[in-house]
Amino acid sequence: MSTRPRIITVANQKGGVGKTTTAINLATALAAIGERALIVDIDPQGNASTGLGIDRQARMISSYDVLTGAAGVAEAAMETAVPGLSVIPSTLDLLGIEMEISEAADRVLKLRRALREAPEGIPYSYVLVDCPPSLNLLTLNAMAAADSILVPLQCEFFALEGLSQLLETVEQIRTSINPRLTIQGIVLTMFDRRNNLANQVVEDVRAHMGEAVYETVIPRNVRVSEAPSYGKPAILYDLKCSGSQAYLQLASEVIRRERRLRAA
Repeated sequence: MSTRPRIITVANQKGGVGKTTTAINLATALAAIGERALIVDIDPQGNASTGLGIDRQARMISSYDVLTGAAGVAEAAMETAVPGLSVIPSTLDLLGIEMEISEAADRVLKLRRALREAPEGIPYSYVLVDCPPSLNLLTLNAMAAADSILVPLQCEFFALEGLSQLLETVEQIRTSINPRLTIQGIVLTMFDRRNNLANQVVEDVRAHMGEAVYETVIPRNVRVSEAPSYGKPAILYDLKCSGSQAYLQLASEVIRRERRLRAA
C-alpha cells in the first residue's frame, strides 16, 4: 500500500480517562472491519503494549528507537493476536527521551518524520498514537505527526476544565507546525447512567463542543476493565459486553468522519 495512512493521535493530559483503552479497542475494531491498523505506544508506562499482550522481554525494538532514528517503523512494528493490528511497543527508555532530543532543532518532528517519510511507505490504513497523560514533548511529537486528534473525556466534574488546555495546545501546534491538524472528535468515556452528575457532564460537553462530540458514549464496564490484565482488547475478551459494542459503534463513527474529512 503506497498511500499514506491516516494518523490519529489519542490524547488527554489527564490520566485515567480511558485513553489507552480507547486506542486499543478502536484499533481492534478498525482491524475487525478490514482496515490494517498500527498502534504507536509512546507512553513510557507501556499500557497499550501490555494490553495487547506484548511481553516486556519481547520489546527488542520500541518507539524509543523510532523516535531517536535508530529503527524504522517496519522494524519496530510487532504483530498482535488481532489479525491486521500491529503495535510499536513502548519501553521505559522513553523516560529519558526528552533530555536526549530537547536540544535538537527538529525535536517535535521526530515521530512525524518516522511515520511520514518511511522510504518504503507504511502498509497501514490507520495509525493510532497512544500518548502519555501529559502535554510533554512526546505528546507534542504525536500532535505534530497527526492528521487528527481523538480526545477521550471521562464523564466527571472537571472534564471540561482539562479539555480547554488540551485544545489550546492543539491550536498552537496547528498554528506553528501542523496546519492540517483537526479534532477528529471527543469521546465520552466511563459513563454511568445511574449517576446524575455523569448525565450532566454529557449535556455540558455537548453544549460546549457541539458536533465535535461523538454520538457514541463508552459506558463504565467491568469486562473492559478486566481485559488488559489478560493482554487482550475488550473486543477480543468479551465481544458482547456493552463496552465492546460501544467501541465497535465508535469505530464506525470514526470511519464515517474520516470519509467526510477526506472528501473535504
